[in-house]
Order: sequence, then C-alpha cells, then structure tokens
Amino acid sequence: MHDQHHWVPALWMTLPFVGLLLSIAIMPIALPKFWHKLRNQGIVSLGFALPIIFICVKNSPTALLHSLEHYVSFIILLGALFVISGGIWLSGSLKGSPLTNTALLAIGAILSNFIGTTGSSMVLIRPFLRANDNRRHHWHLPLFFIILVSNIGGSLTPLGDPPLFLGFLQGVPFFWTLKLTPMWAVASVLLLILFYIVDSFMVKKTEDLQVEVPKEPFKINGKRNLLCLAAVIGAVFTPLPYREIIMVIAALISLKITPKKYHEENGFNFYPIQEVAILFIGIFIAMVPALELLRLRGSELGVTSLWQFFWFTGTFSAFLDNAPTYLTFVAIGQGLGLDGPHLHLPQPILKAISVGAVFFGACTYIGNAPNFMVRSIAEMAGWKVPTFFGYILRTAMILLPLFLLITLIFFRG
Repeated sequence: MHDQHHWVPALWMTLPFVGLLLSIAIMPIALPKFWHKLRNQGIVSLGFALPIIFICVKNSPTALLHSLEHYVSFIILLGALFVISGGIWLSGSLKGSPLTNTALLAIGAILSNFIGTTGSSMVLIRPFLRANDNRRHHWHLPLFFIILVSNIGGSLTPLGDPPLFLGFLQGVPFFWTLKLTPMWAVASVLLLILFYIVDSFMVKKTEDLQVEVPKEPFKINGKRNLLCLAAVIGAVFTPLPYREIIMVIAALISLKITPKKYHEENGFNFYPIQEVAILFIGIFIAMVPALELLRLRGSELGVTSLWQFFWFTGTFSAFLDNAPTYLTFVAIGQGLGLDGPHLHLPQPILKAISVGAVFFGACTYIGNAPNFMVRSIAEMAGWKVPTFFGYILRTAMILLPLFLLITLIFFRG
C-alpha cells in the first residue's frame, strides 16, 4: 500500500471518469427508459467507480477517503437544503412575464450570497417554474436560472459557493470576497439584460402569455422552515461531524413540521436528490485520479498569467469538483513565489482563481452542486430541458463571450 504523495496516476486511470460523464450525457437520449430507473443509474455509476476503488485502495486510500468525506458533506448539505426548501411553498399568482422572470433571477443572484447557490436555487426554482408553467417554449428559463442563481450569483461571500468557503477556512477574510463585486456586477447585469431580451423575444414569438392567471395574493407558507434553513447555513461554520449532524436534524425537523399540502403543492418527492446522490458518488470516486494528476502535475501546465489562472481554474472546475480545483490552483499560484496578503498569493491571482472556480461552474450540469438538481426538478415538473451536450453548447454560446469580456476588463495581465 503506497502513500498518496508517492502515487502519480497514469493518464488512462481518468478513463472511467470520462466514461461516466459520457454515460450521463448520452444514456438519457439513447436509452431513456433504462436510464430513468434509479437502480440502473446506480449500476452505471458503480460500474465506473469500482475500478478506481480498487486502484485507490492499492495506491492511495487516503485520496479516496478524502473524496468520500467530501461527498458525504456535499450530499448531506444538498439533501438538507432540498428537503427544507421543499417545505417552503410560495403561493399566489405570479405571472412569468419577462420583467417578473428577470426580477426573480436578480433576487436569486443576490440571495445566493446569503444562503448559498444551493439554498437559493432550491428555494426559488419551484416558484420560478410554476410562474412559467403556461409557457410552451421555455428551454432558456432553467438554463439562465442555473447560470445566474446556481452559480455566478454566489460570488460575493464565502457562503455563496464551496470554493470561496474553502478559501475562508484557509485564511481568506470573510469580507475579502466583496472585492469580486465588479466581476459579479458586470456578469450579472449583462446576463440579466440578455435574459430579458431572449425572454421577451420568446413571448412575442410564441404568444405564450395569453393565458390569464387568476389573481391571488402572494404568500410565503412554511415560514418555520426558514429557521431550519438558518440552522443549516449556521452549521456550515461548525466542524465535522457536528456540521452534518445539525444539517440532518434540521432536515428531519422540516419533514416533521411541514404540512403535507405544502409538499404536494411543491410537487415534492425524493427522486431528484436520490438521482444526484447515486450519480455523484460515482463522480466523486471516478474523479480521484484526475484530481491527483492535476494536484501533482498541475505546475506543468505553465500557468503564470492572470488570464491563465482564470481560464484554467474555470475549465477544470466545469468538469471536476470546483472546491479541490480551487485549492489546486492556489497551490500552483503559490509555487510562483510571488507572495501576497492572503494564501501567500497576490490579490489579482486570488481573484482570478476565485472567479474562475465560481463562474465556470455554470458551463456544465455537473459544474456545481445545484445544477443537476435544478435540471432534475425541472424534468420532474414536466419541462423539456437541454441535454447534457445541448446545455454545454448553449452555455458556451452565452458564457464564452462574457468570459472573454471579463478577461479583457479584469484579467489581461
């Protein structure tokens, strides 16, 4: 049994990870009946994970255990927020006009900084979908929701996104992330403007909003769940295993105190979180060799410029877990020997790494924790959402020009 610091994975060991990603992308299209059974997803996920388990047990059990520990924390947080948000029912008439939808996305982008991208996504996605359930052409709605609410919105505090919280735990001051406000503002404003234009075009083209919505007063039901939500957010600052224990207790309390009607109105069931738990256990295991290769040989990428830190951190974060990717590029930056006030990095480099890790998470369904969950909830509600590759193609068309602009304005050095 070897120590993980002496194990350099071979490139072929990343093939199970690639195979699992391709399965998630292709099987829902090629074998939809097979794929949508949780048991079959488990077989595929475990099938790609097993070879890596054997490889890691032989070469680096510590790396595998660290990844599994991260997975447990990940799924408990996601599960707790999923359960608690399912008990918050926003009732009343909310007509999904372009202006209303843009306002909801803007609120979500701000809220993500206080309750995290996952919390904000889980609280708002159901009312957002319900407000637009009369729309026939709506592929762009969950897509922009994932981009803004589930990712880019959570750039301003360590509570917003896992990489930023990891930076806070490593010694970055809590309010340092407010220095990312210019990048957040440029990206958010431009995306909101683009969304309003696209949504207005869709409405005008299809006349989707001719359906009259009965006027009912807007009301937040299940307010007691807000206390459970606050407990989960507060638990983030407590150490293992108390953090996870508090989150599980908060979720169980939420299930106990939520009237059945609220769950029914939200269309609440456990399929989305079960699907995420099954697929991501395979992802977290299969990606271990890729992360180890990046950690051990990342310096060979020759990353020295601000734009390189932004794009390389972002590109890997889109397909790997963005939290360890953030730490990896922090280590690569430290290797330059430039020093700085936080994490021994110059502030411009730390900004580039931070923004890349958060922003690029929107590029794929697996780029950030809530992405796949939002997609699953939308599908369960009967929405047609872009396929894995269809989503990547659409986000590339939207985000790559934006990221190029962000690079020119902030990360040219």
